[in-house]
Amino acid sequence: MSEAAKWYVIHTYSGYENKVAQNIERVVENRKLHDLILEVKVPTEKVTEITDGKTKEIERKTYPGYVLLKMVYTDDSWYVVRNTRGVTGFVGPASEPTPLSEAEVMALGVDIPATVHVNFSEGDQVQVCGTAMDGFVGIVQKINLEDGTIDVLVSMFGRDTQATLALNQVKKLED
Repeated sequence: MSEAAKWYVIHTYSGYENKVAQNIERVVENRKLHDLILEVKVPTEKVTEITDGKTKEIERKTYPGYVLLKMVYTDDSWYVVRNTRGVTGFVGPASEPTPLSEAEVMALGVDIPATVHVNFSEGDQVQVCGTAMDGFVGIVQKINLEDGTIDVLVSMFGRDTQATLALNQVKKLED
């Protein structure tokens, strides 16, 4: 059923975004509606703020007054969301829920898991580029796609040295 799930935007009272998200998540948990309402997100961004010479990172709401929902649109899911305290309605013509396209969802700052593809694997020879070790050749020991890093055993000055590099700092050597 999750194939039919789409992203929708709901309008809330300003300042109540997190409370609305918590209330919807609580109702989903209590009524076991995990198959209808899959995700609830309040779009935020990290902002570095400098005050009185002190730097601190804060999370700021990107779109105050709005919450994003990934849900399967049915009468039950509509009723649960619409009757949640703090929700003023769905965003769409005549408050009729209108699903967002994937491009719109990405533009709103919701993380859609991206897949990373590399053209090398463990044991392959790669050349280091874009670092102080430019031009050195090494053998791939480990690829960590989650962190975007690669462990390479580089032969430098007659010694093997372990180096952890970003995925874009190596290129596969053609045989």
